[in-house]
Amino acid sequence: MNTNDVKVIKKRLTSHEKIVIVSHRNPDGDAYGSSLSLYHYLRGLGQDVRVISPNDSPDFLKWLPNQADILIFEEHTSEATKTLQEATLIFTLDFNALNRVGTQMQAVLEGVSADFIMIDHHQQPDDYALITYSDPSKASTCEMIYHFIEKMGDLSKITVDIASCLYTGIVTDTGSFKYPSTSSSTHKAIAHLMDIGIDHTKIHNNLFDTNSYNRLQLLGIALKNLKIIPDCHTAYITISQRELNSHNFKKGDTEGFVNYGLSLKGIVFAVIFIEDQKQGIIKMSLRSKGMFSVNEFARTYFNGGGHDNAAGGRSEDSLKHTVSKFLDILPKHKKELQQSYEN
Repeated sequence: MNTNDVKVIKKRLTSHEKIVIVSHRNPDGDAYGSSLSLYHYLRGLGQDVRVISPNDSPDFLKWLPNQADILIFEEHTSEATKTLQEATLIFTLDFNALNRVGTQMQAVLEGVSADFIMIDHHQQPDDYALITYSDPSKASTCEMIYHFIEKMGDLSKITVDIASCLYTGIVTDTGSFKYPSTSSSTHKAIAHLMDIGIDHTKIHNNLFDTNSYNRLQLLGIALKNLKIIPDCHTAYITISQRELNSHNFKKGDTEGFVNYGLSLKGIVFAVIFIEDQKQGIIKMSLRSKGMFSVNEFARTYFNGGGHDNAAGGRSEDSLKHTVSKFLDILPKHKKELQQSYEN
């Protein structure tokens, strides 16, 4: 974000705005962490602020400060639509294409008169915002919100609630600081958040130590379904709707399952395919090590995208046909996967 962008935002925030903060569909720790940290910061400036999420979050994010204030679009469509239509400024966080909010909410966003400010760390942003603060080198949108507040000259205004939200997004999107995008800048921001007084142990417990019996049973199913393709250094997992239902699936229960495939020796590419009959799609999470870009793979073949080593995709085919398509495509990338393994 350049100096002129900062001046424009500062000027806007000296007057009364009706601000809405929007997260992407199926929100994760970075989506809600960035949305709620910005929410607290802007409220501290005296602004009228609402957060709207396309759908609800997993239970492991329900503890976040003021999470209950988030308006869920699919549950309160009329109120959320009215709020968006009356907004003068809309922040879109942790996504860079309006189709990430779902078809119905996308149509509303495309029809509003408000100016947009995008803050996001994914590759290849769309051009819809008055101000685009895009930095794919950053580990998380929460790290970018920290630097946004810094650029506004307001680091001293970061409260424990803001810091807790920021830490949540950073720790989840960096894989607890193990992903390549984690930098010295990331750790410097974390050090400051800890100095402010966050309880990082409690946050970790809330995020990662909340397993239910059903989730662990579902993990057993996922591991049983794990398949390996050694010559392509690839592992994949399938979970059907029937298998989800058999263990009383709740949103967030499959979070992190794909990483078990990636943890195997010799594997540089892992995918999980999850059937979602309600949406009529197969949801995919893709992870990689080294130089193999799952962002490009997902964009090219499965209507998705994200980061070089972490991306999402979707298919409107059946689970069986989606996996079959994946297995037909995979040999085309055998050389790239071998090179990624060797490096």
